[in-house]
Amino acid sequence: MPAWQGHSPAFRSEVRACASRLRAGFEASGAVPVECPILLPAATLLDLYGEDIRGRAYVTSDALRGEQMMRPDFTVPVVQMHMDGGAEPARYTYSGEVFRRQEEDEVRANEYLQVGVEVFDGADPAAADAEVFMLLRDATRGVPLRAATGDIGILMAAVDGLDTSEARKAALKRHIWRPRRFKSLLDRFSGRSAVAPTRAALLAAADPLAEAGAEIGLRSRGEVEARIEALRADAATPVISDREVALIEAILSVRETLPYALTRLRDIAVDLPSISAAVTRVAARSEALAARGVDIATLDFEAAFGRSHMEYYDGFVFGFYAEARPDLPPVASGGRYDTLTRMLGRGAGRPEGIPAVGGVVRPGLLVELEGAA
Repeated sequence: MPAWQGHSPAFRSEVRACASRLRAGFEASGAVPVECPILLPAATLLDLYGEDIRGRAYVTSDALRGEQMMRPDFTVPVVQMHMDGGAEPARYTYSGEVFRRQEEDEVRANEYLQVGVEVFDGADPAAADAEVFMLLRDATRGVPLRAATGDIGILMAAVDGLDTSEARKAALKRHIWRPRRFKSLLDRFSGRSAVAPTRAALLAAADPLAEAGAEIGLRSRGEVEARIEALRADAATPVISDREVALIEAILSVRETLPYALTRLRDIAVDLPSISAAVTRVAARSEALAARGVDIATLDFEAAFGRSHMEYYDGFVFGFYAEARPDLPPVASGGRYDTLTRMLGRGAGRPEGIPAVGGVVRPGLLVELEGAA
């Protein structure tokens, strides 16, 4: 079982020793070791991800510090630390427990060790992407793993290029990491799914609040009226064309080795020019990976890859999987999160952010797979 709990003291010791080796390897590559608190201010994570984060994080409260969350990973606190005054360029490494609520699969770990590396360097983003990919590939070289790559930025650029309202684009981009919700919105905005009868009745009413009664709940009457007006404006917005929907679906269906994926994406870019810059970045990364010895002719690229991960990835994403154990999560994974540094940099007076990419390894899974080899 991949859970940190339930294993013998000997296994735990072996996992901690593996974590130490991994962290030492990242330090040898030039990363500076840092420590992060276990309890993080909940407000920061809620601002970033919304209330959905509560479904996968442990929340507690403190009389003085307010609502707190046990860290679901290290990236957010490391970014906060760097944006508060870190020099650039910078490379950091860390190790420790992370905590994830599991409400659907009791076998999956809710506490486990994570070792990672984060690179803040805007000089050559493609080279930084390749650097982090190689660091994690080398760190997991002891077990046979399949590498998968993708780029969230392509889908984000595709949404930006749609001929529709900014409100609809914002809604689609907000749900890129929730594939079923994204599809539901795309179907509604394109007219493929009918408007719910209750919403249709609400929008058709001359005064939807005529019989609403006394105000209850947290929303004021003004907020409810503003929401109704927003719904009416959306209902009056022309549908997204079948052609554009087909282009989005074509992007999401790209699942090839990297050279063939690039060919398909370039073909799609002819009809959807908004993704051209993102495709160019994929091509530059491909060259950077090849320069570091990666056989890109056999490297998988999936345009939809990474859409169920934490929402801060906005560009390159990758993962390393044990094909013989499809029940296991990725042994290592990572990606680019430039937008996150801008969001967290605002409070530190650095709203411009800095290009950043990072990745993590789960030493518990490495030890388990090494033992089964």
